[in-house]
Amino acid sequence: MPFRIGLTGNIACGKSTVGKLLVARGAEYLDADRLVHALMEPGTPENDQIVARFGPEVRAPDGRIDRPRLGGIVFADPAALQDLEAILHPGVRTEIRRRLAASTAPIFVVDAIKLIEGGLAREMDAVWVVTCPRSEQVRRLMTERGMTSDRAETRISAQGSQEEKVRHATVVIDNGGTLEETERQVAAALAKNLA
Repeated sequence: MPFRIGLTGNIACGKSTVGKLLVARGAEYLDADRLVHALMEPGTPENDQIVARFGPEVRAPDGRIDRPRLGGIVFADPAALQDLEAILHPGVRTEIRRRLAASTAPIFVVDAIKLIEGGLAREMDAVWVVTCPRSEQVRRLMTERGMTSDRAETRISAQGSQEEKVRHATVVIDNGGTLEETERQVAAALAKNLA
């Protein structure tokens, strides 16, 4: 069984950056967001459940879920976000467990924004939380994803606080500085976890 790292942190804090650094050190990396996207594809039960809950306007003409439109609904309404998570999380957890069981890598990384809230953290050997200042999150969302400042703030506010995630962490990676600083933290944390 690989050493299981649950990787989490809020939007634009740099989870994927830390994930790439772990892959460079031999880890198998699984991004839960990609699993979510697969569950939203046309023909899946989840696609149909999303349309039933949020209305036909969230389904594009090609049958795919219009993720920006759905995001506009759920990130403005915590109850709607909970409903969406209730539709998607069971399938995501099942696939994560399946891939973990099949992995032959020494380290298996599950990158999931709701790792702690969804209960997957309890199945990991370590919980790594990636943090950065809120101002840096906003800057990254505006420059890398083309969001307005208001939209970036709404997306950040829709998530749990960084402080709450840190309370559950076995490792905290501060990704507010340079890539080299982040890389040093990753190397040190990995050496400590695998010692």
